[in-house]
Amino acid sequence: MADEAKAKGNAAFSAGRFEEAARHFSDAIALAPGNHVLYSNRSAALASLHRYSDALADAQKTVELKPDWAKGYSRLGAAHLGLGDAASAVAAYEKGLALEPSNEGLKAGLEDAKKAAAAPPRRGPSGPDAIGQMFQGPELWSKIAADPTARAYLDQPDFMQMLREVQRNPSSLNMYLSDPRMMQVLSLMLNIKIQRPEASESSQSSPPQQQQQQQTPPPDTKPRTREVEPEPEPEPMDLTDEEKERKERKAAAQKEKEAGNAAYKKKDFDTAIQHYTKALELDDEDISYLTNRAAVYIEMGKYDECIKDCDKAVERGRELRADFKMISRALTRKGTALVKLAKSSKDFDVAIETFQKALTEHRNPDTLKKLNEAERAKKELEQQEYYDPKLADEEREKGNEFFKVQKYPEAIKHYTEALRRNPKDPRVILPPLFLTMPLSRTTYETLGIVAGELVPWLEANNWSSIVLYLQVYSNRAACYTKLGAMPEGLKDAEKCLELDPNFTKGYTRKGAIQFFMKEYDKAMETYQAGLKLDPNNQELLDGVRRCVEQINKANRGEISQDELQERQNKAMQDPEIQNILTDPIMRQVLTDFQENPRAAQEHMKNPGVMQKIQKLVSAGIVQMR
Repeated sequence: MADEAKAKGNAAFSAGRFEEAARHFSDAIALAPGNHVLYSNRSAALASLHRYSDALADAQKTVELKPDWAKGYSRLGAAHLGLGDAASAVAAYEKGLALEPSNEGLKAGLEDAKKAAAAPPRRGPSGPDAIGQMFQGPELWSKIAADPTARAYLDQPDFMQMLREVQRNPSSLNMYLSDPRMMQVLSLMLNIKIQRPEASESSQSSPPQQQQQQQTPPPDTKPRTREVEPEPEPEPMDLTDEEKERKERKAAAQKEKEAGNAAYKKKDFDTAIQHYTKALELDDEDISYLTNRAAVYIEMGKYDECIKDCDKAVERGRELRADFKMISRALTRKGTALVKLAKSSKDFDVAIETFQKALTEHRNPDTLKKLNEAERAKKELEQQEYYDPKLADEEREKGNEFFKVQKYPEAIKHYTEALRRNPKDPRVILPPLFLTMPLSRTTYETLGIVAGELVPWLEANNWSSIVLYLQVYSNRAACYTKLGAMPEGLKDAEKCLELDPNFTKGYTRKGAIQFFMKEYDKAMETYQAGLKLDPNNQELLDGVRRCVEQINKANRGEISQDELQERQNKAMQDPEIQNILTDPIMRQVLTDFQENPRAAQEHMKNPGVMQKIQKLVSAGIVQMR
């Protein structure tokens, strides 16, 4: 029974199902607790899951049961290296080589460990990755267990599932920040007392000195960076004749694949096809042979053949329960072929749908890029077919009329239609209600208006009787704001500034939208950028005043509990806030605010530091009293 559990563990490990492999090895250990190989295999599975502390315990047990077995020291070295203890890893690998000097795995591991020991300390990643990786180390569990509030979370299955997901994928942390339990654990890991709404009332009754101590989070130790450890492998089992033959066929198929890859690099596509086809005949359980052959068909322009191979790869991959990444690759290749065909058929929908399916299997940046390109190509095709300058003028005038009478939804509809009918139309004659401003000849020429009858007409009218179609974006942004559609309005306001960075009205539109979205620090930056162009603009000055009022309210704690929680949740998903909290310099500054007021005053003289502190205050993470 122990051998059967071991065999299941080996099979799961080979398929990349490390959690399952660890469970089978545990079952085997329960049946045969004196078998050192079982501890060794479970150590390999746990190391593959980055559970290095548990892997180290199993490796030590392996060496204890079989001190003259070199493989045990390989496991020991890999676990130490995963925990960042390069010196202990070197010692372990050297002990193993003393028993088996010719072991290549031990040699490679020793080389990696020595490189890690000799390498200077590296700064860890920044932003969300740095925060997410704080959940990787063994100190996570000790900190949670030591905290009276967080300790109870360990008995809650849904919370434990969240933690495991963050450990597997640090970038998924942002998905769970709305959960107060995750925010509590995050504050433990950062060693920051983030003010929570439920703590607001009690903090108001605390002595001033205690409140000052609570306002500034001290820094934590920098997250440990890990060197890549050698790939662990389970112990081999005795093979039957049938298994040996299967293994030989797979090895031969891999050689054919390598030969096909070499031919592909030389652009000898016919030869590459032959090798990949031979590999498929030898081993039909590896769909990479199909996806590689599909790539060759794309280069040869045989798009229908490529699509057939990709469909086979997806179907066979489902049967074999292949890695989602391989399924995604096959779908991406198929989408690429469909895009090539769409250039003549003008049907991009099926290609877009295929790329979307690929992304549901595995979110690959290359696939996402191809999807965006296909959607852009479809949009350009639709614009070409929809282009009608005469109808664009009619729609624009309709939009102006509705805007005058404050019928904003109707105005948006007609402005949008005008832009669709003629997206590059440089002409918008503005009624008196609309804002007008003179634009220089340089501005027009920068935007490509340098030929035809328009330039002489503008010269005759002193270049000031007309403004570009950015006014349509500006007015549509105003309509969206009136309707509370802030994200859409923000896009239009940013489009105005993209078309003409000197368009002052664009800054007032953008700043107002950011203010309504309660992003007061960003609104302040927008208004200040506009004031550099027009220092006396009353709308911009009023915007700055309103932002200052809101930021001061946050400083004084005069905001509701719900608003405080909303600000904190939004802030912790902001990469800029995350970078500030993980910046070692800023964390030292925050510590000085709590422990060394004189040094803190010196820090405040630095405009960059002051700006970052203000962002934390605006976000509700830090309060100044």
